[in-house]
Amino acid sequence: MDMQNLIHMANQIGDFFEAMPDREEALLGISGHLHNFWEPRMRSQLLKYVDTENGKDLKPIVVSAIRTHRSKLVSQH
Repeated sequence: MDMQNLIHMANQIGDFFEAMPDREEALLGISGHLHNFWEPRMRSQLLKYVDTENGKDLKPIVVSAIRTHRSKLVSQH
């Protein structure tokens, strides 16, 4: 999938959860959404992007959610 499209979608998820008053709950919400609704290839591509590009163009809350809850996002084959 196109990386810019993944970034856009991840940032939209971040926008939704960023409004939550409890930051940890927001981080869990973002990582939970990515885990539950994104296919493993999409999550893998996003994780690689965070690793290689340091998450540039992603909202800081999205990068934080990915880094904090990375183990939840790694696909289990």
